[in-house]
Amino acid sequence: MRPLLLSAAAGLALCLAGTALTLAQSANQAQPGGATLRPAASFSNIANQRDRSVALFNEMGKVLTHPRCMNCHPVSDRPRQGDIRKPHEPLVVRGKDGHGAPGLHCTTCHGKQNYDPAGIPGDGHWALAPASMAWEGKTVAQICEQLKDQNRNGSRDLAALVKHVTTDTLVLWGWKPGKGRQPAPGTAAEFGALMQAWADTGAACPAS
Repeated sequence: MRPLLLSAAAGLALCLAGTALTLAQSANQAQPGGATLRPAASFSNIANQRDRSVALFNEMGKVLTHPRCMNCHPVSDRPRQGDIRKPHEPLVVRGKDGHGAPGLHCTTCHGKQNYDPAGIPGDGHWALAPASMAWEGKTVAQICEQLKDQNRNGSRDLAALVKHVTTDTLVLWGWKPGKGRQPAPGTAAEFGALMQAWADTGAACPAS
C-alpha cells in the first residue's frame, strides 16, 4: 500500500510542477491567431491531376508540420509542448503503448478535456503517436509517404486516413487546444476536405 501512496504522491508532485511551468510558459507566449488554409475547391483550376494532388498535400502540410501535430509526433520518446516545441516538462516518456511509462501515464496529469486554469491540455485518449509515425525532422514529402504506408500508419487505407483526421478527437483537439496555444491552421473541416480531395486525386506526394 505504501509504495502505491508514494507513487501517487510523486505523480501529483510532478503534475503540480508541470502546471507551474506550463503557466509560466503561457504567460510568456502570445497566442496568435491560427493561420489560414486554402479551401480544397481553390485547387480545381490545376488541370493536371497529379499536380493538383501534390498541391493539396502541400497545403495539408501547413497542419502536419504545425506544433499542434508535431508535438505528439516526435522522433524521440519524449513529447514536445507549447508553440515553441520545448521538451515536455516534467520529464515523461512514450512508454510501451504511447500512454506513458508505468506509474506516470499521460492521464496522471491530462484529463478528458483542457483544463485552462492550469494550462493543461486534455482529451479522452491523450497519447503520443506511434513511433512509426514520427514526423519530427521529416520533409512534407517524407510525411506524405509515411502517411500512405500501411505498415506504419496503423493499416489504414486512404478512406480510413480521411476518417481518422475527421473523427478522431485527439486530432480534432488541434483546432481547440485551449488557452495559451495556437490552433492548427484553418479549421478541422477544411483540413478534412483537403485530405479527401487529395485522396480523390490519387494521393500523390511532393517530390523529395
